[in-house]
Amino acid sequence: MENSVMTMRGLCKSYKKQEVLHDFSLTVERGHICGLIGPNGAGKTTIMKILAGFMFPDKGELEFFGSPENLDDARARMSFMIEQPILSGSMTARENLEYIRYLRGYPDEKRIDEILELVGLADTGKKRAGKFSLGMKQRLGIGMALLPKPEVMVLDEPVNGLDPEGIVEVRQLIQRMQEEWGVTVLISSHLLSELSELCTDFSILSHGELIENLSREELLVKCRNHIALRTDDINKTAAVLEEKLQMADYKVIHGEEIHMFEQLGDIRRISKTLTDSGLIITKLNEEGQNLEDYYLEKVGGRHE
Repeated sequence: MENSVMTMRGLCKSYKKQEVLHDFSLTVERGHICGLIGPNGAGKTTIMKILAGFMFPDKGELEFFGSPENLDDARARMSFMIEQPILSGSMTARENLEYIRYLRGYPDEKRIDEILELVGLADTGKKRAGKFSLGMKQRLGIGMALLPKPEVMVLDEPVNGLDPEGIVEVRQLIQRMQEEWGVTVLISSHLLSELSELCTDFSILSHGELIENLSREELLVKCRNHIALRTDDINKTAAVLEEKLQMADYKVIHGEEIHMFEQLGDIRRISKTLTDSGLIITKLNEEGQNLEDYYLEKVGGRHE
């Protein structure tokens, strides 16, 4: 069985001479939950529309399940929920699923009961979908996309506009899809803290360009606890850390702040050494990064 389910190489796309996607490449591995991270306008929805066949790239190549051929046939093994799910507000959850099953000729009636249970809508009875909360509608939309038993789900901003309870419900549903049904997921969101609790892999985008790919394990290492330090002379500070404190594991952030990843219990000694060296300390405290902090660091603070 092929390990990669989606491969994008050098994708470019422009609208009215404005490039919205530039040389984007990404491979999504089977069984993973891959998060596309970026603000509105970063290119996330454009990528997903290209994957779904709703638009074509100006340049670049696509492969599904290890092959660049017969992409439409390969898409039959995938489901896409891009922007808002399309459902009938006058129908119940079951009726919406039955309608899609009939429309597309899916033979498995028992699948509907399985999906209603999975998405947490089995007890909604005769309640019309128009009366559902936004979170319930999103879960029903995901359930409709699950009807054809996809190997891959592509979800564009599935928690957008949800309250905290709705966000948790959708996150738990996506985790169950991956764990219990083995569905590979590509998901986008501008709620970076939410993706940090869900995804196995992350792709950071800014202004249509890929900034970095990294796994959850790599992110945890890069976002580990550190001592944040600011002084009146950052270059001299770095020299003091190396020469007087024999510190090697640190990095300078935007030429303004130093993050130290060793000697975390020695803030007093660090402070005394810097002060004795004639430096004025304006910040010295232990902290950690979350995904949003890391994203802002990678793109230079541009989160628009």
